[in-house]
Amino acid sequence: MKLLRRLFRVVTAVFPAAGQGRRMNVGSNKVFLNLVGKPILVHTLQRFSRSKNIDHLVVVVAAEDVSFVRNLLKAVPGLKPYQVVAGGSERQYSIANGLAVVPENSDVVLVHDAARPLIGVETIDRVVAGAREIGGAIAAVPEKNTVKVVGEDGIVKETPPRKKLWEVQTPQGFRKDILLEAYRKAAEDGFLGTDDSSLVERLGVPVKVVEGDYCNIKVTTPEDLLIAEAFLQKQRQGCVD
Repeated sequence: MKLLRRLFRVVTAVFPAAGQGRRMNVGSNKVFLNLVGKPILVHTLQRFSRSKNIDHLVVVVAAEDVSFVRNLLKAVPGLKPYQVVAGGSERQYSIANGLAVVPENSDVVLVHDAARPLIGVETIDRVVAGAREIGGAIAAVPEKNTVKVVGEDGIVKETPPRKKLWEVQTPQGFRKDILLEAYRKAAEDGFLGTDDSSLVERLGVPVKVVEGDYCNIKVTTPEDLLIAEAFLQKQRQGCVD
């Protein structure tokens, strides 16, 4: 009976990685950049493969990179079962392509930026638990800086209380049926959101915030790459596994 329940409680993680990484100024996809001996993408997938709650990986890359990534991952030991598919012109379209190949028996789907290689297993597991608890969960950390709401005229309009502000990260996890409906509705309405949670929120579905990690940075600029290298090289407690 326990095995039967497990067969119908499969978690799939989708990794959008089809971006061009223009802010990195390297002329190629940033997730292929070397980070302490191996590509950023490989670090990310290995982190997820360490979680007992993750069963399947879907990597979404530019069409011209599909063969390259499939060959790259063949040589990576210890990965959970994976698929590599072609993405679209926008992040949201790429994720939609990934959702199209999610195994039918998946009950929860996580979406994680492939360029966040420092994700901790504990954070992954908290998002899975939160998604199963209420249908949707996102990793986030309390905002450390004062944030201003500024009008188009450049004048400050409001200073929101910092205690109410959270810096949202990935992974973001949802029950598969909820996420599929959110994407269907977004496509129907021509809506492009800033993250997956924004699509789900439009359905009126509650999304839980779970504790993330300040070290779970997204490698977007050359400076971010240096920071990520420092975290990995020093193996700072609480930052990396």
